[in-house]
Amino acid sequence: MDFLPPTDPRVVALTRDLNPAQREAVTAPPEHRLVLAGAGSGKTRVLTHRVAWLIAVEGVSPQSILAVTFTNKAANEMRGRIEQLINVPVRSMWVGTFHGIAHRMLRLHWKEARLPQNFQILDADDQQRLVKRVIKALDLDEDKYPAKALTGWINARKEEAERPEHIQDTGDFAMRQFVRVYTAYEEQCRRSGLVDFAELLLRAYELCRDNPDIQRHYRTRFRHVLVDEFQDTNKLQYDWLRVLAGDRGVLFAVGDDDQSVYSWRGARVENMLHLQRDFLGTEVVRLEQNYRSTGTILRAANGLIAKNSGRLGKNLWTDGGDGEAIQLYAAFNEYDEAEFVVNRIRDGVEGRRRYSDHAILYRTGAQSRVVEEILIRNRMPYRITGGLKFFERQEIKDALAFLRLLHIRDDDTSFERAVGTPPRGIGATTVEKLRLWAREQDISLWAAAKLGQQHLGRSANAVNQFMALIDAIAAEGKDLPLSQLTELVIARTGLRDHYRKEKGEQAESRLENLDELVSAARGFELLPLPQGDDQLPEMDPLTNFLAHAALEAGEQQAGPGEESVQLMTLHAAKGLEFPVVFLVGVENGLFPNMRSIEEGNIEEERRLCYVGITRAREQLYVSYAEVRRVHGVEQIGSPSQFLKEIPSETLQETRPRAQVLRPAFIARESGYGGGGYSRGGGGYGNSGGGRGGDEYPRGGYAGYDRQNAARTLLKESSIGPGGFSLGQRVKHAKFGEGTILSFDGDGDRARAEVKFKTAGNKWLLLSVANLQAL
Repeated sequence: MDFLPPTDPRVVALTRDLNPAQREAVTAPPEHRLVLAGAGSGKTRVLTHRVAWLIAVEGVSPQSILAVTFTNKAANEMRGRIEQLINVPVRSMWVGTFHGIAHRMLRLHWKEARLPQNFQILDADDQQRLVKRVIKALDLDEDKYPAKALTGWINARKEEAERPEHIQDTGDFAMRQFVRVYTAYEEQCRRSGLVDFAELLLRAYELCRDNPDIQRHYRTRFRHVLVDEFQDTNKLQYDWLRVLAGDRGVLFAVGDDDQSVYSWRGARVENMLHLQRDFLGTEVVRLEQNYRSTGTILRAANGLIAKNSGRLGKNLWTDGGDGEAIQLYAAFNEYDEAEFVVNRIRDGVEGRRRYSDHAILYRTGAQSRVVEEILIRNRMPYRITGGLKFFERQEIKDALAFLRLLHIRDDDTSFERAVGTPPRGIGATTVEKLRLWAREQDISLWAAAKLGQQHLGRSANAVNQFMALIDAIAAEGKDLPLSQLTELVIARTGLRDHYRKEKGEQAESRLENLDELVSAARGFELLPLPQGDDQLPEMDPLTNFLAHAALEAGEQQAGPGEESVQLMTLHAAKGLEFPVVFLVGVENGLFPNMRSIEEGNIEEERRLCYVGITRAREQLYVSYAEVRRVHGVEQIGSPSQFLKEIPSETLQETRPRAQVLRPAFIARESGYGGGGYSRGGGGYGNSGGGRGGDEYPRGGYAGYDRQNAARTLLKESSIGPGGFSLGQRVKHAKFGEGTILSFDGDGDRARAEVKFKTAGNKWLLLSVANLQAL
């Protein structure tokens, strides 16, 4: 089809505010297109203008267009913008999320989809409850086959288009039980007319794949299929799109392979790479002009992401100025890091900025605790996007419930929470019996459980075992420091094993949060106890810690729309932008995280770092800690390999780094709130402390390893001694295969820390270890 003349009013109106690359994508002939849209390059504008162009210029009926977005909000905004552009109603156009479109299709073709007309949709919580009932009905051990893990497994199978009969029997007993649950769950859903979210997509895919008439109908109707955020599609979504488009439909996909960071929930970046293979003739249009960030920030992002292999490739640029250099801060520990961030925010607010102009991004949710603590202490309003405050998180409240119950057996709220998590055969009926008995006798639940055994029936033994466990932990932990008591509670109550069974990213996050709780407890051991006076008696560390947790959980986050600093994980930050961004905790083992290093999945971690960098519009701060408390123990950290990959000319260090590490904060000597971080190069005091300081204080953390403290961090990089690199797979004659985690020293004294599959972590002298690269 010939293009309309450039002077045609319709062309002028729809292309007036587009740059050349955007105009090329919007006005392209109706053929397969992949629009490779870099961060901040205006992809939403291109998608909406493309639909408007098809309708107003190409004469395509809105009914012939299928537009797929990843949120309902985006779908509504797209429809509104299109109507504004062409002043024509587009209500007949199918625009929505994958799940929304699948639901609409199944309502129209419920008979062909073998569903009842009034089928109901199961939300995530109801699905998990139904799976739990199935597990119980099959008489399976819920500890070995937790409902949450099995629900995730069933959904993952559906996203691979696998029904129970498709799963090969390899003789694995546990897998056979998984398939039994999947089969029984499907049968229960069929009898009850229920459809879960994964089933919506799978059933719609099967409907279009297996019914020639329906397939023909939709291929004839949807001549133009447009998809946003294409890098986030999973296998099932991609296969469904291929069925819908067929040989006649035109696919217009918009995405960025450099921002594909959701593989843990099924997204496949390779879908973008396969487009040109599966949709013959697909042309690629690159949107590289960035309207968000400064030139310096873009050069840093480009330099970093260029280290990834298999990219489709693009280079972001801006016609704006270079802006300020990226500030790199080497903190002494996580508290120094948080203080640096808070003081920079204060400087900004005292100038021309608002609190909401600032965002603090981190790799894992557990990192928010120390940042929250310092923000609260400095009375700065903040809001966590896409998550709860640290002390409000489920796993933290579970662990605190046990600590409170150890402290006060008559705490009914803690009793109810602890008795049910992890599951121990004490159900809601038993707890209700205890409540009634306790009310009648005007006693606590603990006392009711002790005195009212005759009311509990078959559950009496489980309740007795629970109470015996609490008493045993109390006796064992009587003289332990707070952090060791916290670790004992997490281990002996089964909380760590309970959450480990969830599998995946969420399980890892929960376990990291439990580790961070131990670190928080360790911090309280280092504090001088409050000085008593006539009004305030001295408190032991456990009482003090529990009070602190309750007060911080009680501090309200700023509400939606209120002025506040924004806190979020890097995953939650995708799609957002802020004038000032703080990217904290950029250390090997934390970012990239240890699991990614071990599994060789560094490239997705690098894409996540790219996402973080490109959230910043005007100013970016990047920081790491030379010492960080992990699992209650201070550990020496090394700057992330990503910092070595960012072009050095874009970075400006805010202070000279010390060649030899020394502890920067002596809690017992300086006091928690009144002391300061003292260091060479100037510094930020801890609330009551001041900026400056010429010397490192003498002394150290409890258990501080001075030999490790002498490590020279500047010499650590992604490429280490002997040509080996972080995350590289190696083989040792005695220990077998392993993964390199870190390096120490150089020359003949160079060592590498290697995690072996069977032998665990080993420090090996490279000059004699004879490691072989795999």
